[in-house]
Amino acid sequence: MLNLCIAGLGRMGQAIVKEATARGHQISGVIEAPSCPVVGKSLRELGVCNSETKLLSAEQIRQALQNADVFISFSVPAADLVNVPIAADMGKRIILGTTGFTSEQSKQVTEAMAGKVPAVFSPNYSIGVNILFKLAEQLKAFPQGYDVSLSEIHHTGKKDAPSGTAKKLEQIISQARGYSKTVYGREGISPRQPAELESVAIRAGGVPGIHDVIVAGPNEMLRIEHTAFSRNVFAQGAVIAAEWISTQSDPKVYSMADVLGLA
Repeated sequence: MLNLCIAGLGRMGQAIVKEATARGHQISGVIEAPSCPVVGKSLRELGVCNSETKLLSAEQIRQALQNADVFISFSVPAADLVNVPIAADMGKRIILGTTGFTSEQSKQVTEAMAGKVPAVFSPNYSIGVNILFKLAEQLKAFPQGYDVSLSEIHHTGKKDAPSGTAKKLEQIISQARGYSKTVYGREGISPRQPAELESVAIRAGGVPGIHDVIVAGPNEMLRIEHTAFSRNVFAQGAVIAAEWISTQSDPKVYSMADVLGLA
């Protein structure tokens, strides 16, 4: 059994709490933005689970982390740039699923964890998506004349585009295929160039997440699609990652591929 501190009690945070308690873990702390109207209420009062743990302001993060084994955050970059270094300084293992970091912010938050605590930092905690990452590496086997394109669909509330998962796929595919440029959508006269990877982001309704990889040559097409039915798939992966990181002693930043034995 692990004691977990969760950052944020939105839809994703609630899914993580429910998954964690279903797997026999305890929620020892939860933090939210100071302006959140339910700060001070217990998880039981909020109908999330049967825990008397109270939702604390992010300004009280040290108190929330005090009894935690692992800090899990699917939050926003600005919050994690503050919270992650505090958790690392307190020696808490970290599961970081926040997306939308700039390259510099990603480097900053990684450096805050590296060498201090065992941590997992991944743009997507779905098991299926991480298998997709491995499959994408194999696209190097296609000869010249085959083009690769990406599309991703998420709910209208998702703030960052392209998604963190799409960015990871872009990185993997560009390395495998030798692409030097990513084109985000086309308009007017815009023929595709050999060194270009296409990537399209769509925001619609309540879609939890769909990622589509298309490989097309002159005579055939391969299409690999991952569909998340709900946020529960990410919550499941995050808790599995927390269970795994609790067994690691090397203070480094791991990926979900390490958790799943795919690295």
